[in-house]
Amino acid sequence: MAAASPRGEDAAGGLLVLGKITSILDAFTLARPVLTPAELRAATGLPASTLQRLVANLVQQGFLDRAEHERPGGVRIGVRMAYWAAPSARGLDLIDVAAPVLRGLRDATGETACLFRVEGLHRVCVALAETRHALRRVMRVGMVLPLHAGSAGRVLLAHDDALLRQVLDEDLPSLTDVTITGRDELVAAVRRAREDGVAVTTGERDSGASGLSAPVVDAAGEVVAALTLSGPALRMTPGWCAEHVDAVVGAAEQVTRMLGGRPPR
Repeated sequence: MAAASPRGEDAAGGLLVLGKITSILDAFTLARPVLTPAELRAATGLPASTLQRLVANLVQQGFLDRAEHERPGGVRIGVRMAYWAAPSARGLDLIDVAAPVLRGLRDATGETACLFRVEGLHRVCVALAETRHALRRVMRVGMVLPLHAGSAGRVLLAHDDALLRQVLDEDLPSLTDVTITGRDELVAAVRRAREDGVAVTTGERDSGASGLSAPVVDAAGEVVAALTLSGPALRMTPGWCAEHVDAVVGAAEQVTRMLGGRPPR
């Protein structure tokens, strides 16, 4: 039996190290941008000595930055990574980036996943991965909807004060028995969405329908879209929505990353 070549052994070892580095970098999320060694060990399963060595090398090369001022022993994704990511984000179309993420979210949750952007004083569905359930909430690309009703509008208004003021200057028509039509009530709901980083609504635009939305941010730090799960309230109950918040936020975070963005503050 022929002995393995040194070059082959080096390649295998390199791939093994690369896998470990990838697991470290994948541990960081927009919700958890700074991690301690203990948190990295829990996320990666790497031995403490291996993790310590790799983190030190990643810091030296600029893949990670120290964040001791934020958390003792903490590290975050290095600023140098932004320079490498910028060329890949340039020219990427939001819809092209979001399409596979929407399909993945639809497959994971079973409900319709869609993307909304602001157009004037309305929101428009610009991308869609429709549920395979026979009972579904009607949604289509190009559908124009109000901003004051529904979770996607709530998220979009939460990060655009000028747009919110414009909407408040207009009539807030009642679409269902629970549509928010009071200006103070809408401001309070928008404020909650900003604080929570996510919005959940039931029956505001369509009776018996629910929405769960999170913001998508571009490289300029602007909220450019709301990523939404939409479906019948029979399936998307308050408890179900609470259980799937992380899935929606994670999907929005994935699109944000691919656009070179950071979470809204």
